[in-house]
This record gives sequence, C-alpha cells and structure tokens, in this order.
Amino acid sequence: MTHKVFIDGGAGTTGLEIAERLAGRAEFELLTLPDARRKLPEARAEALHEADFAILCLHDDAAREAVELARGSKVRIIDASTAHRTAPGWVYGFPEVEGRDAVAAADRVSNPGCYSTGFIALLAPLVRGGLLPADWAYTCNAVSGYSGGGKAMIERFEADDDIAWRGYALALGHKHVPEMQARCGLVHAPLFTPAVIPAHRGMVVEIPLPLAAMEGAAPPAELHAALAEFYMGSEVVRMGTVPESGELLLRASMAGTDALDLFVLPSPDGTQVRLVAMLDNLGKGASGAAVQSLNLMAGCAETAGLRL
Repeated sequence: MTHKVFIDGGAGTTGLEIAERLAGRAEFELLTLPDARRKLPEARAEALHEADFAILCLHDDAAREAVELARGSKVRIIDASTAHRTAPGWVYGFPEVEGRDAVAAADRVSNPGCYSTGFIALLAPLVRGGLLPADWAYTCNAVSGYSGGGKAMIERFEADDDIAWRGYALALGHKHVPEMQARCGLVHAPLFTPAVIPAHRGMVVEIPLPLAAMEGAAPPAELHAALAEFYMGSEVVRMGTVPESGELLLRASMAGTDALDLFVLPSPDGTQVRLVAMLDNLGKGASGAAVQSLNLMAGCAETAGLRL
C-alpha cells in the first residue's frame, strides 16, 4: 500500500531532510506544491485533504493554521513545530519514551524538540524509575550546530566565520523548556542554557548532577544500568562508550545520523555525574524523529529510511 505524504513547509531544512529519507521508498508518495502556490492556504488545504499523512515543518502559528486547514480530513499529522508538544490530544513523538504503540495509533503526533530529545532521553527514565528525584532543580547545558536555527541563522553563521560561540535565551524561558519539564514529570522547570557553535549539525546535551546533595539519588552505576535496560533493543538510542582519549568530540564534519548516544560520566568517588547525550539536531532531533514516527504510524519498519 502506498501512502500519500504532504510535507507542509518542505522547502526548509527539516522538510528537505525528511524528503531525502523518504526518497525511493515505494511505501510513500510525496505530494508537492509548486513554489508559487506552496504558501497559499487554499493550496495547502487541498494537499492536506488529499494526503494520508502530513508533516508540518512550519513556525508555530503556521502549524496551528495547518491543523485548522486539515479539519474534516482523514489526514494524520506529525507537527515538527513547538505548537503542540504539550497540547492535549497530541501524542509526543518519542517512541522509545512514550511508547511505540501510542505513536503508531495516533492521529496527531508532536515531534520533540532537538534539545528536548537529549534531555528527556537521559532524565525521563531515571525520574520515572525513582532513581532521581522529580523535585530537584535540574540544569541543562547544551550546544548545537547552527542548522537548527533555520535559514536566517544558517546565513548568518556561513557569512561570518569569526563566530565561535553564540549563547542565546539569556533571559531563560527557551521554548523547549515546557516539554522538558512535562515529559520528565519535573516539579521545577529546568534551568536551560543553550548555545550555537560553528558546526552545521550536531548537538551535545548535558545534565550535571551533584549526587551527594540529592536526597534519594541512585549511584552512577545504577543510573547507567537503568538507562541501558530502558533502551535495550533500540536501534536508535544507544549507550555510548567513552574513548580511550577520555574525550567526547563533536566535529564540524559530522555526517548526518538519526542515532542518539547516551553517556553516564561519574567522578571517581561517585558523588557527581555528568549525563550526556550526543545526537544530530537534524536527525533524531528533527527529521529522523519525524520519519521514525511516520514509519510506525504507517505500519512500516520503525527504522526504515533512517541513517543509523
């Protein structure tokens, strides 16, 4: 059976990478609009009503508009924007954490944010399992390749080779924070400090934990074992091994990948630990995650078309 797929916002980075992953797959037929019509509401509505699946690669307001344009159709939607990540009636598109059956059966799926993916992958299983407290004031430090900022940021970084680091969301309240808090079941919103570096793609997300000060926190070995068990059998989420150099490297030449590697890095005495996630912000952090959810919703092999 061939499923018709419409990527609304397919000219952007996320949309183009989704199309690349679907290219040549007989299970899917891509519906496209000519450039002159791709932003017209009436043309988008026609495509949404014709499609079996729609993937929204849009800013939040346009994503909400697309959902309204699709009203009354049979289309099942994956929204890559922030608009519906904590909205009632939407399934969070992180199959390993939220459940594959839930994603497969959903008509409305919200694609996780890129930073959120690393944070939730590390913390949600440990808080749910009672190995870390839900009421701790967690902090999260992260860096991302500039491709995650859209066309304007891509142009800015590629035009100025003197940028070494761009810190932003300095007033806190980054748009990913609500889903990070909600999906991990945290009492307090995490203090999140994101930054962009001069690499096209790639991402490192870190949660430092002073275990000795955290009442009820499990030791590092138990944290590692719990994550390894939680993701056992996953082809996408893997427990990483620190190389002999004792360093983790994010290279500017990083190739695209849809994998997510997790690390538990303890101090020698076990009183502190760094939880670290490494991923491609355009892969498991965006396009790869959308295709993974689409595969499940369409009854295909979960990792078909993914770069692993």
